[in-house]
Amino acid sequence: MHRPRSVRDAEVGGKRVLVRVDFNVPLEDGRVADDTRIRAALPTLELLLERDAAELVLCSHLGRPKAEDPAFSMAPVRERLQDLLPDERVRLLENTRFDPREKANDPAFAAELAAHGDLYVNDAFGSAHRAHASTEGVAHLLPAYAGLLLERELEELGALLEGPERPFVAVVGGAKVEDKIGVLRALSERADRLLVGGKMAEERETLAPLGEKLLLPVDVVAAEAFEAEAEAREVDVEDMPEGWLGLDVGPRTREAFAAEIAGARTVFWNGPMGVFEWPRFAAGTAAVAEAVATCEGHTVVGGGDSVRAVDELGLAGRIDWVSTGGGASLELLEGKELPGVLAIPAA
Repeated sequence: MHRPRSVRDAEVGGKRVLVRVDFNVPLEDGRVADDTRIRAALPTLELLLERDAAELVLCSHLGRPKAEDPAFSMAPVRERLQDLLPDERVRLLENTRFDPREKANDPAFAAELAAHGDLYVNDAFGSAHRAHASTEGVAHLLPAYAGLLLERELEELGALLEGPERPFVAVVGGAKVEDKIGVLRALSERADRLLVGGKMAEERETLAPLGEKLLLPVDVVAAEAFEAEAEAREVDVEDMPEGWLGLDVGPRTREAFAAEIAGARTVFWNGPMGVFEWPRFAAGTAAVAEAVATCEGHTVVGGGDSVRAVDELGLAGRIDWVSTGGGASLELLEGKELPGVLAIPAA
């Protein structure tokens, strides 16, 4: 795995620093609803300021606007950033995706961004798997370094690849097996046990080649329809009524998964065990979250839904590392090099 050089080694005194951050945060009523990602960037920004950088020019995307759209303006993010880091040397540019050249990794747009800095720091791990102008293109135009958050993400996830303490248990959930089959194959080679839940656990023929390490649900909470208030019952997988849907793992599966996690020395979890947004189908995801939080081994949680679950349950502080990257973490664990990381010279 490529190990990029660190911002710790950059000479920033008196210089302008262009920093790619991941401020793709949720907004509600024109305000930042969750500032976790903004706070995650603060250690890198504070380090640069402490080392007398003349100016920090920050850039990030927000959502998926098709063009300039006030609903995706960085103004609320800028306001929250100023609350958290009230330093006149810090400036946040407008949403990079307002310009279609961003996603196209257009050299001219990369050059426009590069004009804001004397050097470049990428601290946006959650976007490092995308070869965009602000994540990849600009890194070839300025002296480039990895921020502290990006560095820590690579360290934590790299340890899962290169030398996890065993037993290593991987827990993967979600809806579509085709979205995660690559990382499932990779994890089946590295982990001692692979626990699969969520709707994709129903794809048993597709998952069968993953071998004896694979543990699938033996019972589910099923419903007649995909509705929050649909009639639900706990059934063995073999006894699923025809036409019903498995919307959560059942109590015996929760117990089996929790036992595997409890005995692990390393745990990686990505993806919910069911439709946890609906209370009657949330018990499986909650059971996994609690098991990971109480595990005495080293625990890593990645992916938006899993992170949301541990946050909502108040368990995030008991996880050793909560990753900021969903797709980026999965691609890294699959063995792929991330364009935003690869563009930074090696340490």
